[in-house]
Order: sequence, then structure tokens, then C-alpha cells
Amino acid sequence: MKKSITILTSLAIICYCFIQAVKEDGFGPFQPSALSLEIPKGWPEPNNIFKKNKLTVEGFNVGRRLFYDPLLSKDSSISCASCHQQFAAFSTFDHDLSHGVANTFTTRNAPALFNIAWMKEMHWDGGINHLEVQPLAPLTNPNEMGSKIANIIQYLNDDTSYQRMFKAAFGDAKINSQRVLKALAQFTGSMISANSKYDKVKRGEASFSKIEERGYALFKKNCAACHAEPLFTDNSFRNNGQSLNRFKDYGRQMITGQSKDSLKFKVPSLRNVQVTAPYMHDGNMFGLPQVIEHYAKGIKTEQPTLDPLLKNRLEINNKELYDLMYFLFTLTDSSYLKDPRFSGRTSNVHNNHN
Repeated sequence: MKKSITILTSLAIICYCFIQAVKEDGFGPFQPSALSLEIPKGWPEPNNIFKKNKLTVEGFNVGRRLFYDPLLSKDSSISCASCHQQFAAFSTFDHDLSHGVANTFTTRNAPALFNIAWMKEMHWDGGINHLEVQPLAPLTNPNEMGSKIANIIQYLNDDTSYQRMFKAAFGDAKINSQRVLKALAQFTGSMISANSKYDKVKRGEASFSKIEERGYALFKKNCAACHAEPLFTDNSFRNNGQSLNRFKDYGRQMITGQSKDSLKFKVPSLRNVQVTAPYMHDGNMFGLPQVIEHYAKGIKTEQPTLDPLLKNRLEINNKELYDLMYFLFTLTDSSYLKDPRFSGRTSNVHNNHN
């Protein structure tokens, strides 16, 4: 009897060791921790960007590390976060154009990153229509990170810490371009900004001041048709009456090839607009008063593709201008600008951040 028990015990130990070895080798079942995308109350349903890319804690953590890693660039100097800085709502603070490798510059202003799950097209011209494809442009553009996918994959495969992270996220240590793009999509697709004073007012947790209330009324009268609540964009492409710039950037027309899309650019969200200067697709306006003045006095009304809503320009006096600005300041989500989940200086996200 004792002999049988000893044999059974030995077999159990052997089986346990075998199972553990299989798991360590990356061939056994794995159970990443699910991470939920919390949709703010009253918001429309987002695009199902994680339908074929299950959102997990482990995948998110890989994506965040990739986002902040300058070694993905050609000369190891530029990361995604170099042009998308958290304190500026993941736009580029105080720079009209983004800096790339080897002291190069882009020809457009880096857009702020948040609420991407509600976007069907990305970039100022809508040239990218899927979040998992989007990183390919900045990673390989010679004016941005200037790298080659093959070199990035080689670098990641040579790093044992990345191997461990990819294994935790995807079940084994294999690192390829698809997994890199999926991980980055999990990180950027999780960026939700929905806790500004405006949001708190809508939730009954705060109240507008009188000047903010007046500004809100002005906003609803003059701006909401394009910058629709609660996203503060309708994600459309419109010509807002600016001149053709020095880069001969025709915007949406460069993607569709249709003259009707000449000088049309994506309507940006006004959320966090207080911290995302400079403005417009090429960063040619450095202050909100300048932006509002454009709509009052600077629109080129003779342009054939000018948005019909702007034909009569904006009628606004100085007092109303500042009322409107004070309302726009209520769209600043300070908690998003400091959220440790999206910071490059914190430890990994865990389940309690779901």
C-alpha cells in the first residue's frame, strides 16, 4: 500500500513539473487578465476596435512600453511619446510641426490622442482607417521615426524582457509585426478622456460659472454643428477657410483624389483644447483667440469647397470671445493629463485599473 502511494505521489510530482515546464516554454494555456473599455454614460457606442484584438492588461502593458520606447526609431532618439506628450493631451506642446529623426520635421501638427475608439478614420486627412494599421506610418516615415519593421522586430526579439511581456500577452514569446501593432492599438485605443469640468457638470457633480454658462450658449449656437457633443467632433472632414499652406497640403483630396475634398481636414475634438496648442493641421495658430478670430475675420469665403456653415463667418465681440474661451477651458480633463495608466514613468497596469 505504501509503495502504491509513493508511486502515485511520484507520478503527481512528475506531471506537475511537466505542466509547469510546458507553461514556461510558452506552449501551454495562458490566461491574460481581461481589461474593459469603460464607455462614459450617455456616449455613443464606440467602434468595435477590439473585436479581433482582445483587450488585456498584459497587451496594454506591452503597448505602453512600445509607445514610450525610443529604440523603435532609426537613431534611437524618437518614441511615439516624443510627439504625443501626456501633459499636452498627447499632442506636441508648443511646436507647430513634429520633430523626427536626424533633425527632420513633419509637415503637419501632431494631433492629440484620446477617444480614438470613436474614430473611423485617423490622421488629418483620414488616410488611415484602422487603429492597428496606424502606427506603421510614424514608425516608418523618414520624417518621423524612420525605422524599418524588420529592424524593430529584431530589436524586440533580442530583448528578453520584451519576450516575457509578449508571452504574457499573447501566449508565447513570438514577436512579429502583427503583435506589435495589436499591442500599440490596445494602449492607444484605451485612452479615454471624459472627466473634465464639463463632464462633471453633465453628471451633476459641478456647475458652470456664469461666464462659462454664457460661453456654453455661444458654443451651442456657433460651434456644435461640427464639434458635436459629447466627443466635441463629428469626425468629418471640412474646409474651414484657411489658405493653402507652404507645403501645398490639400488635405483629404490627397487621399480621395477628388477636387471636392480640396483643403478639407478632419474636425478635431475640442476636448483638452486648452493644452493642445498650436492649432490647425499645420499648427499655424498658437492661441485660442487667434483661432476664434479666424472664424470671425480670417475665413477665405471665396474657396469653392468651403464648408457651407462658414460662409457667413462668426459674429462675435470681444466679451463673447472670452466667454467662449472660458467654456472651452471646461473641456480640460486634468485627470487624463496625469493618469498613471498612460504615463511612461509608472509600473505596469493591473486588474484594479479596469
